Amino acid sequence: MSPRNVERDLLQREKRINHILDSALETIAVRGIGSVSINDIAAAAGMSIGSMYHYFKSKNEIISEILRRGQTDYGKHVTGLSVQQGSAQDKLFQLCESWLALDNSWAYTILIHTARLSDASSEEIRRAVTERFTNNLCPVASVMEQGQRDGHIVNGDPLELAYYFVSLIQGLTLQRMPGAEVPIQARASSIVSLFAAKPQL
Repeated sequence: MSPRNVERDLLQREKRINHILDSALETIAVRGIGSVSINDIAAAAGMSIGSMYHYFKSKNEIISEILRRGQTDYGKHVTGLSVQQGSAQDKLFQLCESWLALDNSWAYTILIHTARLSDASSEEIRRAVTERFTNNLCPVASVMEQGQRDGHIVNGDPLELAYYFVSLIQGLTLQRMPGAEVPIQARASSIVSLFAAKPQL
């Protein structure tokens, strides 16, 4: 097989894997980790169960990969944002905007939390999700610390503030689940203003 054909096959495989993961995300988020079977995921992806097994061995493997990719990509994004030039408020604003702009951020949020809470999740998945979530707070904490040094962010433990900030954004995305949307727009500027230092009188 020529190198070009190998490359084409690898790209095709990655495209199929992404399609499976995208199809599985909302299906699992809506129906629940314990209720969804690999047959349900295959149906959502428009694939036979036999074809599904060419890519994933189990439902747990699919869930684990969705979470690994989503949390790793988010971690890279927020780490890159934290070291950019600019004010802490601008960085927090961009972080809010990018997360709120994702159409399926509600599904990721549900999956992250149910994976940590559901008895249907393996201990390995629960531990990995919690560890990645905690690690991803660190670059947000560094932005909070930058803002405190500049006098623009409220005092307090930067990691604790990062925890509140991320949890607030995630909670707001849950209100955007299709069919159950709360008709109030979450504005990044309003969220960031909650963490702004009060001007000195």
